[in-house]
Amino acid sequence: MSSMHFEAFAPLLLLIPMLASQPVLGQQGAKGGDWPFYGGGAGSTKYSPLDQITAENVNELEIVWRWKANNFGQRPDYNWQATPLAINGVLYTTAGSRRDVVAIDGMTGETLWMFRFDEGIRGDRAARSNNRGLAYWTDGKADQRILFISPGFQLLALNAKDGRRIEDFGTDGVIDLTLGLDRDVVEPGQIGSSSPPIIINDVVVMGAALQPGGSPVSKNNVPGHIRGYDVRTGKRLWTFRTVPHPGEFGNETWEDGSWEYTGNTSAWAPLSGDEELGYVYIPTEMPTGDVYGGHRPGDNLFSDSLVCLDAKTGERVWHFQMVHHDVWDYDLGSPPILGNVTVDGRDRKIVAQPSKQGFLYVFDRVTGEPIWPIEERPVEQTDVPGERLSPTQPFPTKPLSYAVQGATDDDLFDLTPELNAEARRIAAQYKRGPLFTPPIVRDTGGMIATLVVPNMQGASNWPGGALDPETGIAYIASVTRLNDVGLIAPGPDRSDMDYVIGSGSTGDPRAPRPRPQFSSLAAPVNRNIGPQGLPLLKGPWGRITAINLNTGDHEWMIPNGEAPDYMKEHPALQGVDLSNAGNPAQARILITKSLLFHGVGADLSGIGTAGGSPLFRAINKATGEIVHQMELPTGVSGTPMTYTVNGRQFIVAAIGGRGHPAELVALAVP
Repeated sequence: MSSMHFEAFAPLLLLIPMLASQPVLGQQGAKGGDWPFYGGGAGSTKYSPLDQITAENVNELEIVWRWKANNFGQRPDYNWQATPLAINGVLYTTAGSRRDVVAIDGMTGETLWMFRFDEGIRGDRAARSNNRGLAYWTDGKADQRILFISPGFQLLALNAKDGRRIEDFGTDGVIDLTLGLDRDVVEPGQIGSSSPPIIINDVVVMGAALQPGGSPVSKNNVPGHIRGYDVRTGKRLWTFRTVPHPGEFGNETWEDGSWEYTGNTSAWAPLSGDEELGYVYIPTEMPTGDVYGGHRPGDNLFSDSLVCLDAKTGERVWHFQMVHHDVWDYDLGSPPILGNVTVDGRDRKIVAQPSKQGFLYVFDRVTGEPIWPIEERPVEQTDVPGERLSPTQPFPTKPLSYAVQGATDDDLFDLTPELNAEARRIAAQYKRGPLFTPPIVRDTGGMIATLVVPNMQGASNWPGGALDPETGIAYIASVTRLNDVGLIAPGPDRSDMDYVIGSGSTGDPRAPRPRPQFSSLAAPVNRNIGPQGLPLLKGPWGRITAINLNTGDHEWMIPNGEAPDYMKEHPALQGVDLSNAGNPAQARILITKSLLFHGVGADLSGIGTAGGSPLFRAINKATGEIVHQMELPTGVSGTPMTYTVNGRQFIVAAIGGRGHPAELVALAVP
């Protein structure tokens, strides 16, 4: 690995103001005019009390500057999921395919400094190319730091004032995160990060992201420990093993010694924390592999769990497992949301966890007690050889699901009678059932595969949702999509797993599916299995649902914009109103005192049927009514944030998509 790096360029360093922000209370959102955490505050509410942009003047919103990331990295980045931080008028973010760190003047969009860390081949083999940002810390005096994770899975600390490395942090400002993972060899590209660390009470806490696991080459994989480091020195303070070792709580749920070799089970989604309690909330992923668990018998704690840890010690305070022995890829991909609400006349400190399966699980964040009962209900068992599922799965009684779960005839595409009839003929070839219907071996009993609804990218994913702390109403983004999951025996030359995923595509649904690679120039790959290349399920294909966490009731649901262009241009849908069909992209939501803002979402997949739209909308929080919408140069790819400089409120979002290199756009009223 090359240690060469470009520390900083800083022709305008004298313009950077002193950064003396005080810690914020995570459950209350961002404070003042800053945005110091990925989710606004440590509690990931994505809320700011700013109210200069209101329903009365939002129609005057305009782009006031643009910052382009084209030349940050060897190639343009099109999938920029980052949310910048804002501290006293300066924005900090990772940028480009190399994940450089930049400081930007929040008033003008001018670059103040940049930091590039050249990891050589280690960085080029990154397990995950996307990254959602970085973390900020201050001692409240002169010490202000930026913490970020490099593509090659190293933790770095920079001086926030000039972008130079903090030399007494770790080794010359760097910590190798591949060390201490309890495996003899961790090769470059096996493990990385797709979300920023979180800093709770001077401890830097992080998970990890590994390669996609639908078709792993081996049941042996790298474990994804959760770890905490001293923000001043870089000393590792603790390790929480999400695959417990003998003598640790939960080890008995990894039967037949599977704890020794099973990997993943980390937290790739953004983390949340409560600075008053000193707790950090970890949404964990599933183990190796995504659709077959015969090599890891048992319930597999702490996979698919919300785990509350003491940030100082790493000790488990409480946990709740949402999916036992996952074979649907229903890991927790959204940041937990913290808030204070009143339930049945009692003040409750809560944490709400959106999920891929379309449930919002709500707990007392101090004790882990569910706010409303969560019942273990029987689910269908499997006939896949070697597989053994849990006989029950947890089902919240409140709030009700905010997404389609399972696929009946009533859920099929129905915009014309002819298309509905064709959808029914296609669906009859697949195994269908309610949530947690298990995958089948391909072509079992004459069925091609199992329809998994919501799909493996989930009803909710990393954009998650937001919470208004003044009302206790959460706003959750979701999509309606499916996967056709049919298992195949891969053969010893491909994998030592007994089964991996391998089914479906358009045309002949039994044909092998091409694996799309994102490229600005790639021709779209249609992966719908529905009639005439359309979705098999009916819309709305994208939604925002308002859920009152004081009562557990849904307040309203609105579609996430219009149907994507390929549907509007489809010959069979000419004359059909698709204006409220809901775009099948995850809405990116921001809450202010005045309004809900959201980008409909970017087409980030390179798949023409994935959706995406350049619309940016302002919504009445109480009713879901559209107050104003405008077009941006392309779809919003990162979660928007807001801040003030010199008394002026700005909204900034990363945008990008197929054919449009990533950039930041800043919006304000004149």
